[in-house]
Amino acid sequence: MICNLCPRSCSAERTEEKNGGFCGLKNRIKVARIAPHMWEEPVISGENGSGAVFFSGCTLRCMFCQNYEISEKRLGKYIDVKTLADEFRKLENTGVHNINLVSPTPYVELIKAALDIYRPNIPIVYNSSGWEKAETIKSLRGYVDIYLPDFKYSDDKLALEYSRAAGYVETAKNAIREMINQTGEIELENGLMKKGVIIRHLVLPSHTKNSIGVLDIIKENFPDTPVSLMGQYVPVHKALENGKLGRKITAREYKKVLNHMLELGLEGFSQELSSASESFIPKWDYE
Repeated sequence: MICNLCPRSCSAERTEEKNGGFCGLKNRIKVARIAPHMWEEPVISGENGSGAVFFSGCTLRCMFCQNYEISEKRLGKYIDVKTLADEFRKLENTGVHNINLVSPTPYVELIKAALDIYRPNIPIVYNSSGWEKAETIKSLRGYVDIYLPDFKYSDDKLALEYSRAAGYVETAKNAIREMINQTGEIELENGLMKKGVIIRHLVLPSHTKNSIGVLDIIKENFPDTPVSLMGQYVPVHKALENGKLGRKITAREYKKVLNHMLELGLEGFSQELSSASESFIPKWDYE
């Protein structure tokens, strides 16, 4: 395939044998873990968990990525489209509340092919960085029920420095707008999300100004969309070498951002800072 799925628009050749593009991936499905996952928002995880499929590789290079072993080092195991469809069925049979596709962008066409083979009778969740091409999101209409995009940055310079993502703000806004257009208002049933969008934001140490800017953008553009404000930041990978990113966030930093979210009247979720622990990072053992 000639790949232009992400905003980099590499036009890279990716085949079953050849890696290509910024993501460095073949046109083959590579996964690091497929298992019930309990640590999403309550409306996603519920009591039985979210059926998480962690895909290897990523279109970003976040220097603070907690999953860098799979996003950058691309650890994982190759499976074919039929096997992925079978794994959807197996996850569904465990009683999970949804199928949660984590970092799926490089595999969009293969994922759609798997869903054409078997479409579970539970919601399909598209869990991504938010730095997406609106055209790629449009192609998912009818396949995805719930979108969980990040909105990482209000400052494009910061996005370029920390994630190598040029034009992050407008790109994310356009993608999230299309997500909301597809799903409409959030729909809940027995406390579980069936349809809609939740915008996630991870508070970074020393960068409350960036977080407040993100919330202002969300208020201006997506005021009725719930926000999940995350405090789970743990310094790992290249962040350990960065003076600003080499520590956890403080309670004061998180409270400052949370108070701004409340002042804006944004609905959503907040985390306990006890979630900032490496114990919550999954083991990439292809379970």
